[in-house]
Amino acid sequence: MTVFDIEIDALSGGPADLARHRGKALLVVNVASRCGLTPQYAGLQHLQEEYADRGLVVLGVPSNQFAGQEPGTAEEISDFCQVNYGVTFPLTEKVDVNGPARHPLYTELVSTADAEGHTGDVRWNFEKFLVAPDGTVAARFAPTVTPDSAELRTAIEKSLPA
Repeated sequence: MTVFDIEIDALSGGPADLARHRGKALLVVNVASRCGLTPQYAGLQHLQEEYADRGLVVLGVPSNQFAGQEPGTAEEISDFCQVNYGVTFPLTEKVDVNGPARHPLYTELVSTADAEGHTGDVRWNFEKFLVAPDGTVAARFAPTVTPDSAELRTAIEKSLPA
């Protein structure tokens, strides 16, 4: 089983169908609209636009687990992302990324260590997980690693399909 085999719903309802991204690099990011890091949406959208033709998909996963910074409904989240950041990348249903109700997607992701060696619980909004085209987790990045950072961009370049 890989990340692409995990079931999660789209923000708009119905299955998000991660399997359709098999063979592409997938950047999974837990997002929130009322966080100091929320402006990262702009950088994530830029990554989607820049790398989509080369096989990258950014996947936003709303979560309200960090200081209640994503309290909105699916419609409110969608509207916020489109109006403020022009988001075109897919968004999933709002899920728990930590704790006993952790979504299976995050159960699969959190065992990967970031550059500082951190594994386990997601620390805050906008933590990033890069999934290789074969569905394995290639890298993990702290919330403060911005979408335009050399560290993240280098990892994306290495993970893009050949």
